[in-house]
Amino acid sequence: MNDQPYSILILCTGNSARSIMAEALLNVHGNGRLRAYSAGSHPSGTVNPFAIEQCKTLGYDTARMRSKSWDEFAGPGAPRMDFVITVCDQAAGETCPLWPGQPITAHWGFEDPAAAQGSDDDKRKVFRQVYRQIGSRVRQFLNLPLEQLDRAAIQREMRAIGARPPGDNDEQP
Repeated sequence: MNDQPYSILILCTGNSARSIMAEALLNVHGNGRLRAYSAGSHPSGTVNPFAIEQCKTLGYDTARMRSKSWDEFAGPGAPRMDFVITVCDQAAGETCPLWPGQPITAHWGFEDPAAAQGSDDDKRKVFRQVYRQIGSRVRQFLNLPLEQLDRAAIQREMRAIGARPPGDNDEQP
């Protein structure tokens, strides 16, 4: 793999919840080892307020968070990505742009918390659950010895992380 920090793009359809939370978790827990970005194939234009609440629990600066198109990361001048991860089934099935440098790709599917119904407390509960699940997979990824693995091994490990049922323990991400 290349010199650190690694760049990782998290993709979802709307870029309003799951990909946003994954971006924050990776940036905070990556401790400078990587730089995470998020985007959507059809961005909603707004970040879900419950996703913002979860990101704030990390102490993450949410002031600049925004829902954006993956086109921002496919054009000239965009950061070169080492990894691209889809977090919703719809984005995983879409034809993605060709990313310069052929990043390692994986799919880590999660329930869409933005689709949760009920009271605000009910929605917060779903967001917390999905946030913990994303955090579990982020920890698994960050525990990979990327510098010691070749590209094929990293690809296998990243896909294996996505193939496991998302963890939902009570640990904070």
